[in-house]
Amino acid sequence: MSLALLCPGQGAQHPAMFDHVRGMAAARAVLDAASDALGRDVFAAAAADDRFDNAQAQPLLCAASIAHWHALRGAVPDPIVVAGYSIGELAAHAIADSFDVTTCLSLSAQRARFMDAVSPVDAGMQAMLGLDRQTVQTLCEIHGTHVAIANGTDHFIVGGTLPALRALAAAAHAQGAEVRVLPVHVPAHTPLLSAAVTPFAAALQATTLHAPRLPLLAGIDARPVRDTAAVVHTLSAQLAQTIEWAQVMRQAFERGARVFLQLGPGNALARMIAPAYRCCEVRAIEEFQSLDGAAAWVRSALQRLQ
Repeated sequence: MSLALLCPGQGAQHPAMFDHVRGMAAARAVLDAASDALGRDVFAAAAADDRFDNAQAQPLLCAASIAHWHALRGAVPDPIVVAGYSIGELAAHAIADSFDVTTCLSLSAQRARFMDAVSPVDAGMQAMLGLDRQTVQTLCEIHGTHVAIANGTDHFIVGGTLPALRALAAAAHAQGAEVRVLPVHVPAHTPLLSAAVTPFAAALQATTLHAPRLPLLAGIDARPVRDTAAVVHTLSAQLAQTIEWAQVMRQAFERGARVFLQLGPGNALARMIAPAYRCCEVRAIEEFQSLDGAAAWVRSALQRLQ
């Protein structure tokens, strides 16, 4: 039983998201590469009002997960599994050595451009809690929206145009659901972005790829990614296909993960996992005052669960 690393998706960016790694030599190269990819200082980008825009958010999130891992590795054992949520899957591949940091940040910027180029105007995503999948699927079909991410038996992210999402929210409220609008402006992981899949696959194929060194689970089907063909397929397909996050977490658990550490900003992934796997130890790196504290927790949690 061992460690699982989780790389988050969009929504939790904030001005202090790099504070834990500010001034740390182990993270410096990642932060410099992020500044180059963003065209401005990474700390300024994290504090800017446009940090939720796709073009800024995707490189920022990749940089955050990778920088925190570079600063933390060596103080904790290698994970037995790595997984990423939405754009976090790209960061997970960099952590697993499918490609280097500079390539990851370049791909994140290209991914954002391809998604923005094909996204409908006035589109977005929202969370729906309290309804089962069949009910959500039926409501989506009625209102022309799509299930983007399945987080649990009654927790889904849906995407579509804003008028369709508003109609869906009203119908879901009438059935007792809780609906939360997310700060994401493209309907990621839905067929509305299908035109971005082939260009991003070509961008992946044009880079130097390797089979992941660390076990890595694909978001679209929770299967291990074992070769470069699977890297290309799974990372490009997820732009327009539902992310089966609940299945990914189940597979991580079944592979022996009992200590889960969320990298990057926020603690959304940790909050989803903790109640579903009460026998596990689950934290987010931002819950600690320092990376030393996070590393100490990982080591002690692994000992407790031996």
